[in-house]
Amino acid sequence: MELDRGAWAALRASTPLSLTEAELARLRGTTDPTSLEDVRDIYLPLSRLLNLYVAATQQRHAAVRGFLGESDRPSPFIIGVAGSVAVGKSTTARLLRSLLAQWPNHPDVELVSTDNFLHPNAVLEARGLMRRKGFPESYDRRSLVRFVSEMKAGADRIDIPVYSHLSYDVVPGERQTVHRPDILIVEGINVLQPATAGRLAVSDFFDFSIYVDAKVDNIRNWYLDRFRELRRTAFSDPRSYFHHMATTLREEEALEFAANTWRTINEINLVENIRPSRGRATLVLYKGDDHRVSRVRLRKT
Repeated sequence: MELDRGAWAALRASTPLSLTEAELARLRGTTDPTSLEDVRDIYLPLSRLLNLYVAATQQRHAAVRGFLGESDRPSPFIIGVAGSVAVGKSTTARLLRSLLAQWPNHPDVELVSTDNFLHPNAVLEARGLMRRKGFPESYDRRSLVRFVSEMKAGADRIDIPVYSHLSYDVVPGERQTVHRPDILIVEGINVLQPATAGRLAVSDFFDFSIYVDAKVDNIRNWYLDRFRELRRTAFSDPRSYFHHMATTLREEEALEFAANTWRTINEINLVENIRPSRGRATLVLYKGDDHRVSRVRLRKT
């Protein structure tokens, strides 16, 4: 079923808005305009819906554990968040982590980005894949599936790699420890990709999935807006992989690089790999020209 913004906002019911403007500012991505009004109208109803899903799943798990005579806590409820580069999926994931942790029956919420499972640049360069970074083959898909499957099986803690957007690479020797949560959010551009024949996909372990959608031209404009802001801020750090974009290239040259990167890498990945997976999502958030969610599509079964 599809609902416009007003109809969806009404489903918030009495869910309280406890997020402050300062907290929201820390959760928003670069140039993302998400406001407290958006949180109230879009993300609080989504938080309420997910809370109902989690409660129902926990009850089902409790029934099975009772039948088997087990006393262990249930496995994590796993949510996948997908969408293009620059569409706002990371902001969506961070907001959901914050809002879902406020419900008393699942206060422990972990967020993992699939960027952590990108192959290191040295591997991508050896395989001729640096210009395919972000495409499905640039990820260590076996390790990603193993991580999610072990979490679903009830592992108490798992150490995973850490990716740095500053260095544009996996950080050697650094690990993120994920302790068994009530809810695990897995965010990434290709998390809804179907499996190849005879294999499992990471999405096979999802209890609920979200796709953040918008027109390709709008996403392109948001990508370039974000690039301009990063060039002014993060790229000015000498440790940044893209430091030369802020220091040695003129603005028009840097913007041409960004436009070419979008045209030859990100847009192709979106059209060929990311958007075709949209139909596999439980819920789709459609963003309009103003970067705000205007429609929501929910699969009821």
